[in-house]
Amino acid sequence: MSQPRKPPPTWGNYQASIGDRSALFALVTRHWGSERALYPGCYLDLAPSTAIKDVTYLDVDKRAAKYFATEGLPESELEDHGIAGERRIRFIHADYADELPLDPAAYDVVISLYAGFIWDRFARYLAPRGLLLANTSHGDACIAALDPSLTLVGVVHHEDGRYSLSCDELDTYLIPKKREQADAELIRAAGKGIAYTRTGFAYIFQKDM
Repeated sequence: MSQPRKPPPTWGNYQASIGDRSALFALVTRHWGSERALYPGCYLDLAPSTAIKDVTYLDVDKRAAKYFATEGLPESELEDHGIAGERRIRFIHADYADELPLDPAAYDVVISLYAGFIWDRFARYLAPRGLLLANTSHGDACIAALDPSLTLVGVVHHEDGRYSLSCDELDTYLIPKKREQADAELIRAAGKGIAYTRTGFAYIFQKDM
């Protein structure tokens, strides 16, 4: 007897494993009015497009390429999610190290969630006063915290399935438990984040002028 076919990978069934991050991006747009985002290492996470009108997705994974290449599928999933109105969705099937068809300083948000050291390669695509949304999973927020061109402007918390944004007492975050570990080269070599005395789910940094 033949085995039943697995359903094609979609944002909907991906959410079953990671949860719906739509509220996360709603917080960012509500607070900063972001309109153009770049999401390297996106896989099947379409959540930014629920809140941001123009999103460029980038991933080397073939399943992500197939998903975004299926005509009308991302748009129909957004409609199923209750999202009305025009959205620009662009997907680039490439590795981070490739030369990319992107304009410098073209985006007001760069998203770095569980995808490695995004900031090193994508800083040039972020506009002045633009935002980097990053977590510490693979160390990208840790690298960003050491970059003098970035200022921490918000911390995202995720508890009981709810996202919340804190912009108060920001100087109490990103304080290393072991100060000697707060070294960019050591973090890159380890490929992971370091421990902090006070933590959030993700951190929002703003690029200087």
